[in-house]
This record gives sequence, C-alpha cells and structure tokens, in this order.
Amino acid sequence: MKSNGSGTITRADIEAKLRAIREGLEPVGDQAKTGAMAVLPVVVAIVVLAAYMAGKRKGHKRRAVIEIRRV
Repeated sequence: MKSNGSGTITRADIEAKLRAIREGLEPVGDQAKTGAMAVLPVVVAIVVLAAYMAGKRKGHKRRAVIEIRRV
C-alpha cells in the first residue's frame, strides 16, 4: 500500500484504495448481469410451460358429466 510517507493513513489513501477495489469489481458485476439477463427468459418460459401443463393435466381429471333427459 502506498502511504504518504509519515506512516499514517489518511482519508485520501482509503478513498484511493476503495476506488481501486471498486474498479476491479465493476466488470465482474456487469458480466453477472448479462448472464442473468440471458437466462431469465428461459426460466420464465419453463415456469409458464410447467404451469400450463399442470393446469391442462388437472383439467382432464375432472370431466363434466352430462345427463340427457327426455321431456
């Protein structure tokens, strides 16, 4: 760590170090965002398809019984 020469750490030293850490992390965060944005539509499509299939299967179990009466 670079110091100001007197052996004490100043506010400017801390701010410089935090700025260096933030610059190193920003590309990683951007990569994670783009990866999540690519996977999100696929996950939504799978959830919608699963809900549709579950509802369709449940509908077949309960069939309506139609009685025909002659008057």
